[in-house]
Amino acid sequence: MDVGIIGVGTMGRNHLRVYSELKGVDRLFVYDPLQKNAERARDLATICSSQDELLQMVDAVSICTPTKYHFETAKRAIAMGKSCLIEKPITLTVKEGEELLAILRRKDIVVGVGHIERFNPIVQEIKKIAARPDYVSIKRHNPTSSRITDASVVEDLMIHDIDIVFNVLFPGEEALKIHSAGSGNVCEALAVFCDSVVAISASRLSSKKFRTFYVEAEDFTAEGDFMTQEVYIYRKPGKYGVENERYTQENIIEKVLVNKVEPLKVELKTFLDCVRSGKSFPVTPDEALKNLRICDQIKSGLHIKMGSRPGK
Repeated sequence: MDVGIIGVGTMGRNHLRVYSELKGVDRLFVYDPLQKNAERARDLATICSSQDELLQMVDAVSICTPTKYHFETAKRAIAMGKSCLIEKPITLTVKEGEELLAILRRKDIVVGVGHIERFNPIVQEIKKIAARPDYVSIKRHNPTSSRITDASVVEDLMIHDIDIVFNVLFPGEEALKIHSAGSGNVCEALAVFCDSVVAISASRLSSKKFRTFYVEAEDFTAEGDFMTQEVYIYRKPGKYGVENERYTQENIIEKVLVNKVEPLKVELKTFLDCVRSGKSFPVTPDEALKNLRICDQIKSGLHIKMGSRPGK
């Protein structure tokens, strides 16, 4: 299979690296209007002079452009009958997403959206151990990056966890309430379901990078790390005591065995397998549009101008 990548900035180069390692990929083609980006890919791929030239050469394509170009780029690929994987978010706006879905309903091709954490093995572990949990907290904090210029922290970082919460942990459910506060660079959201509360935190101001989850239920507490792909479960044996005038509690700690993988490699392999078989990609455009709508709902609670620092 011949594969193309449109946009070979940071994320596009990651796609290029992984595709070059996958069996079943014959030739690789790239296009990027920035010559310096394209030249970095020369060792692994053929550089094309336009999107149309690339699309004529390939069977499938990854769209890794800045978000503001997703709609037009995907529309062009779809018009030429090419299966495509669009990096998240699916489009810059809900209106663009709705128009793209309307176009897709008239086409018989595979189109998926790159919500990469869906392919992190700990996500399925969370789903197994956290059936109807009382409380979930997911945190995703990053140092400041100059790479993202056309999205708030909600579409940039928090959208990963929005996808996990609304499409994996609580599929098909609508939150009773969603509260949010923050700025373009930091946001805290609270989603209330019929018997669960979910707190989602995202920041681009942190001095430390971390992606963690924490779950509380009546019989256990669980915590994990998306980066290390480690999960721990704490269970109460019901034994309490007093030591040095302080109450103590003994817990049974279980470390869940997780088959650690590179999520991007699983994602891209899954995409190519879906193209070959004609099956739907696990993250559908409908789910991705749902994520974007929830992003808009959360952003409605942000009272500081997008892109500004708190207090500015």
